[in-house]
Amino acid sequence: MPKYYEFKVCGYYLYYTSHCVIEAMHVHASDRKLTESGSAKFFVKSNGETVVEETGILSDREVRIIREFIKDNYKEMYLKWAEKSDNSFYGE
Repeated sequence: MPKYYEFKVCGYYLYYTSHCVIEAMHVHASDRKLTESGSAKFFVKSNGETVVEETGILSDREVRIIREFIKDNYKEMYLKWAEKSDNSFYGE
C-alpha cells in the first residue's frame, strides 16, 4: 500500500491501494491494517477540497482534521498519486 506519508495524521495513515489508481485521486485513512474495511475515503479536488465518500470508523472531529491536512498538503500528495495513476483530481 503506498502511503502518502510514513507518519499518522490524527492517528491514521493516509494511503491508497494499487487497485485504487483507476479512480480519481483520493485518500484512504486507516489506523493499522491499511485495508479499505473500516477506512475513510476522501476524494480530492484540484483546489484541495475533499468529498467524503466514507467516514469508516473516524469521528467527525477526525474527519475534519484529516480534510484540513489534505487541503494543506494536496499538491505534494498528488505528486505521489501521479507516480502510480494516470487519473487526475476528482471531478476532472
